Amino acid sequence: MPQNTMPERNLPEESLLNEALHQSEEQFRLLVQSVTDYAIYMLDAGGRVTNWNSGAQRIKGYTRDEIVGHHFSQFYTPEDQAAGVPARALRTAMVEGRFEQEGWRVRKDGSRFMAHVVIDPIRNAAGDFIGYAKITRDITEKQEAAAALRRTELALQQSQKMETIGKLTGGVAHDFNNLLQIISGNLQLLSRDLAGNERAERHIASALAGVNRGAKLASYLLAFGRRQALAPKVVNIGRFMFAIEDMLQRSLGEEIEVETVVSAGLWHTFIDIAQVENALLNLSINARDAMEGAGKLTIEIGNTYLDDNYAREHAEVAAGQYVMLAVSDTGSGMSPEVMAQAFEPFFSTKPEGKGTGLGLSMVYGFVKQSGGHIKIYSEVGHGTTVKLYLPRSLEGEDVVVNNESPIVTGGSETILVAEDDEQVCATVVSMLTELGYQVLKAGDAVAALSIIESGAKIDLLFTDVVMPGPLRSPDLARKARERIPDLAVLFTSGYTQNAIVHGGRLDAGVELLSKPYTREALARKIRLVIANQKQRNGPNHT
Repeated sequence: MPQNTMPERNLPEESLLNEALHQSEEQFRLLVQSVTDYAIYMLDAGGRVTNWNSGAQRIKGYTRDEIVGHHFSQFYTPEDQAAGVPARALRTAMVEGRFEQEGWRVRKDGSRFMAHVVIDPIRNAAGDFIGYAKITRDITEKQEAAAALRRTELALQQSQKMETIGKLTGGVAHDFNNLLQIISGNLQLLSRDLAGNERAERHIASALAGVNRGAKLASYLLAFGRRQALAPKVVNIGRFMFAIEDMLQRSLGEEIEVETVVSAGLWHTFIDIAQVENALLNLSINARDAMEGAGKLTIEIGNTYLDDNYAREHAEVAAGQYVMLAVSDTGSGMSPEVMAQAFEPFFSTKPEGKGTGLGLSMVYGFVKQSGGHIKIYSEVGHGTTVKLYLPRSLEGEDVVVNNESPIVTGGSETILVAEDDEQVCATVVSMLTELGYQVLKAGDAVAALSIIESGAKIDLLFTDVVMPGPLRSPDLARKARERIPDLAVLFTSGYTQNAIVHGGRLDAGVELLSKPYTREALARKIRLVIANQKQRNGPNHT
């Protein structure tokens, strides 16, 4: 009796187990089918597809009916197929228990994507091998994001390196310019004492030429370090190109063909036009050397827009409208390794003695200080293009006027010289005295203010920008004008720091004479500053 009733008691239990198993399998099938971020499917022992989930269809583009029964190798690139990668993947999975790799795969439409692939062997309950489980994930966006992050990190590292070098070169240039001022000023004073002595005059002229080369070198260092005092105006660069083109043709020689293309409707930009000319000359000379004296130089100026995508790939760039100035040559081109170092000061591929390695550094610093962007496009054997992107200005164009008088004159006014370097101070006092001025001197801003507060009659304050002590030069100028409202003020420095320059530009109303300066430049600037102050005072001022 018990043997006859036992099966009857197990039938409902087996049915429930079978139903539960069926439900579990269905739930698992639904789970796999509902996954859309991963391609999950199986292969038979020969590598043919036996099932297909919705994620596989989304990633690879095939429907179930189109792909089941086909070999999985068709997802691989032709080059991987030729190299036997699919077969190696299955063999690795069988021998090692798993195959895992990132690589390019091909969709139904022929497009490629970067995939993370895992292949595991499958065995039944008896342990017999029956095929493979394959999971594929599209990681293209992840890879692109990682690459973009890496580019941003490298750009930041490069920017920080350039900033550090810039600070160092700026400080060196300041000390160097003070030394050059001492040498230059005394040579000019000596030349007047030795007037008529032709042999001495030749030696002095040679020494002054060396000073000028040194001053040019220092100006390049300041430009790279973004420490030069710019005098920008709202201009249309295209209006200056005809004069610049003539100058370039004379500088480059007859064997270089120069073509200039200026787009119609060119936007304005807020820029120091003299520095644009200097940058253009440096780029053109580099191009001439790359073409070994013969070839074609093309200068293009036009409007352009750098979009958000470009800005994301270039961390220092702000998306927006720019005036683009491009200089292209037909020269030897640059390798990627050379391009990576091209803007670094003193880096040069020219033979020793043929260049300072500061031309591109100067251009880089000037463009960055002006809020712009610079980019090199080059290929060995196919020439180089350097593009400068200068921010568009929506303001009306300024009138560019040359106020410099060709006649060098002195005067009888009283000038207070505030200069902490004793040798520089002695030199400038001698130069001003020779020009006819009454000169007072102070070793720092506090001493200068004491002289002003003494009631001495002073017409012009000539002060160094960077001096030690608790009182800054701009504060000295402000306090001096509070006591002498009609006082003219002229700053001088070999390195302006941020005292009178903000955003790379001289503060409004500030007059600056950069070191080292000549006797003629000093004489002209003083007369100009005094004349401007008298004009501000008005015709009835006494």
